[in-house]
Amino acid sequence: MNIFQNPVAPFWEKPESRRLEFKETFPKGNQIAKTAIAFANGAGGKIVFGVRDNPREIVGIPDAELFLMEERVSDHIFTTCAPNILPEISIQSVEGKSLLVVEVFPGSHRPYHLRKKGRRQGAFIRVGSTNRPASPEILESLERQRRNVSFDAVPAYDVHWQDVNLENFLTAYAEATGKPLEETHMRNLGLLIREREQTHPSNGAILLSDDGDRVRRFPFAKIECARFKGVTMDVFIDQATVNLPLHKVPEACMAFVKRNIALSARIGEIHREDRWEYPLEAVREVVINAVVHRDYALMGSDTKIAIYDDMLEITSPGPLPDTLSPEDLGTGRSVIRNRVIALIFKDLGLIEAWGSGMLKIRQAVSEYPETDVVFREAGHAFQVQFVKRETDGSVPSGTQSATSGTKPAPSGTKPAPSGTKSAPNGAKSAPNGTQSAPSGTKSAPNGAKSAASGTQSAPSGAKSAPNGAKSAPNGTKSALSAEQLRVLEICKSPLPISKLLEIVHRSDRTKFRKSVLNPLIDSGLVVMTHPDKPNSPKQKYKATDKAVSSKHRAHSLELRAAYSLEQLTA
Repeated sequence: MNIFQNPVAPFWEKPESRRLEFKETFPKGNQIAKTAIAFANGAGGKIVFGVRDNPREIVGIPDAELFLMEERVSDHIFTTCAPNILPEISIQSVEGKSLLVVEVFPGSHRPYHLRKKGRRQGAFIRVGSTNRPASPEILESLERQRRNVSFDAVPAYDVHWQDVNLENFLTAYAEATGKPLEETHMRNLGLLIREREQTHPSNGAILLSDDGDRVRRFPFAKIECARFKGVTMDVFIDQATVNLPLHKVPEACMAFVKRNIALSARIGEIHREDRWEYPLEAVREVVINAVVHRDYALMGSDTKIAIYDDMLEITSPGPLPDTLSPEDLGTGRSVIRNRVIALIFKDLGLIEAWGSGMLKIRQAVSEYPETDVVFREAGHAFQVQFVKRETDGSVPSGTQSATSGTKPAPSGTKPAPSGTKSAPNGAKSAPNGTQSAPSGTKSAPNGAKSAASGTQSAPSGAKSAPNGAKSAPNGTKSALSAEQLRVLEICKSPLPISKLLEIVHRSDRTKFRKSVLNPLIDSGLVVMTHPDKPNSPKQKYKATDKAVSSKHRAHSLELRAAYSLEQLTA
């Protein structure tokens, strides 16, 4: 069962990513040092010399230069980076040409940084396939990782524990475990921290509390839920903001999901059999993982649940933990980002056993042959998509099934119809703490609040993918870049190149034509309004019918993913 895109491809065929960078030759400046620092501050990775990334081509390193380049790379990383980074350098032969592979491992002395600039200005992290300066919040996170302290175990020194309203949580804990939670046990769980004869609540305790301090300290520890009309984010028909103590969040989110997906039924031999549009057990497991394992230290990023006619998508701030690779998913190996919250959820019965979540997801999805589940690290976030197969049973281009090999649905059954209508106007919202927009309302302009709920809408309104985001090689059928996907989306009506440059945040027309526009034209996805006069000042560009046909549906999925991740990777 392959659950990740391109999981077994050799590294020279994979797109640049959080763990992979290609260089044709040794570049000027500190680019290599920044990449090595970002890898050491994160999950590690490989810098491969001798590969042109766009378009992808194995150019190789001449044998006479291999060892000189190896010495140059080693010296550059050693003298430029602090603390010292010691990469492993090897030679790989591909297509009869030699590549120099520099592997950097996750470091234990974070934050790594440029020696001349120091920690505050010289530290970098990997976001997708780009290196970005580490923000103050990220620097604090790197310091905690060095001390092996999870964010939810950090004490809130300015709050006395008796001022935190944990009454509802303590009641829920006693009901679930059959025993009251005393102060000593709360210390053992990490909910209370005693230092210098003072007792303070941890961040985890505040996230489980009912008082306003939780909202004030963690305004983004919420989940934005939206049900969109069709397969775009132009119009939503229902939305909710789940801003509750963490132990109540999964139930509220699942109530929203069930309110916005279809429920079908068939008559069995004896009893009626109900069947939801998506496997609820798998969705529930993903929601719980999003609550337990998200990075709560990331300010400005909230979790999102987006439901379309053809897909249910859950996006959680923070990539996979650095010591957990995509290949480890489903092997039973578990790495816990928030240790306090995870222990609490296990005591409450929301988690049954460490590492069992992926098995549950696989089992649940195996009963839905019409649905594929895609797991992806995208930017500085982790995303799970439950995607409906094409009507002919094929997997959408660009994704790989987590259920390949499963048998067709039993004869006489049909997949649940896509999308259900929302409750009538005026219907009460689902669980306490969520607010929903009236059925059929259109999304407000970006940043505008919903008139009905007073909360900001979930990711309504298409936005461009994060600047600099990369995908697989440009111009390929199943792996367009984020900028190319954006161009296809906005060129439903003819647009001049000046407008395209403005929307994708580019200024160099020549590079834009070469890397983005021309591959789309060559592949028949975009046409010019004046093809006989390519340099005409009146020239405009328009997406073709081929670009929006069903066999390019995967492009739309990737585009929506890029949009929903923009706030997380900004």
